[in-house]
Amino acid sequence: MNWREQTGAVIPPVFLTSTFEYGNAGGFDYTRSGNPNFRNLQQTLAALEGCQHACVFASGVSAITAVVSSLKSGDVVVLEENVYGCTYRLFARVFEKFGVSAVYTDLSNPVNYAKISEHKPALVWIESPTNPMLKVLDIAAISEVARKVNAPVIVDNTFASSYLQQPVKLGATLSLLSTTKYSNGHSDVLGGAVCTDSAEWQEKMIFAQKALGLQPSPFDSWLIARGVKTEALRMERHGSNALTFAERLENTKAVRWVRYPFLPSHPQHELAKQQMRNGSGIVTADLGFTLEKTQAFLGRLKYFPKAESLGGIESLCCHPASMTHASVPREAREAVGITDGVVRFSVGIEHIDDLWRDIEEAMTAA
Repeated sequence: MNWREQTGAVIPPVFLTSTFEYGNAGGFDYTRSGNPNFRNLQQTLAALEGCQHACVFASGVSAITAVVSSLKSGDVVVLEENVYGCTYRLFARVFEKFGVSAVYTDLSNPVNYAKISEHKPALVWIESPTNPMLKVLDIAAISEVARKVNAPVIVDNTFASSYLQQPVKLGATLSLLSTTKYSNGHSDVLGGAVCTDSAEWQEKMIFAQKALGLQPSPFDSWLIARGVKTEALRMERHGSNALTFAERLENTKAVRWVRYPFLPSHPQHELAKQQMRNGSGIVTADLGFTLEKTQAFLGRLKYFPKAESLGGIESLCCHPASMTHASVPREAREAVGITDGVVRFSVGIEHIDDLWRDIEEAMTAA
């Protein structure tokens, strides 16, 4: 059925059906293995990522699970040392039991590219920018090194978003998104996606979606497709707000350091400008506080609720050591710079002066 031609509807409907009559023109049979809302979102995300294929999942972690489930016992994965806490936990507490080994290294330093050549991994796993330290990795250079040993490269593109960065065009094999975040943009749904130019990887992802039951709901897919329509507008505002926020925070006494990709002080500032349209909406800072003072500061904020997630139109704050990266051992956290004084701000699209006044008042009280 071509819903637009037959009904005139400008917006696609939600196909709330678990099953389909056999022999339909769309080739659908059971929603666990495909639904018109999945297909619509997949085509949209593939176009935004500048690649041929996309496969949608129930969450970002479902998308991660789909990729790792394609590995086998004895495989080695080389990962950027500062990865999302749930990615670390999946490798350490789930897939390690099945014989998949994880090797962590600082892939913002080209010296460590040798780890890829040394291990000849089944997969190279990176984020750019990373969570929460906002390291920017050279996707093209890492992909070139990996290509020489036939190692696929996956880039978690969640912090940048499809609007700001297209990893597959930079040479990566796979681009992974938690569509919960900037793709949807309204903090009201979970979703994930894996995008690629490889027909082989697309088949693997479709198999995982069906065989492991990692599919989203039709309504969730519809919501994300709705949110994507404003992604470009939102990301421009997130980027402008976050840059101003980062500049002001960097000039605040007692703050030890501020990380934001489009700040000149960022270690990979020039690379960020090459790979990204703007610096996105995340700012990470070490406020120089003890754990108790950091928690007290966060508790005083009014426009930055302390909450998991990011990328919504509303601002949020996160204390990585006790929240997103609590599953990472303290020594591993602190080795990459995640101390008790580090705070991650997801800067929303509110008026920047209101947001900054909130920070100033909390800082003064602290």
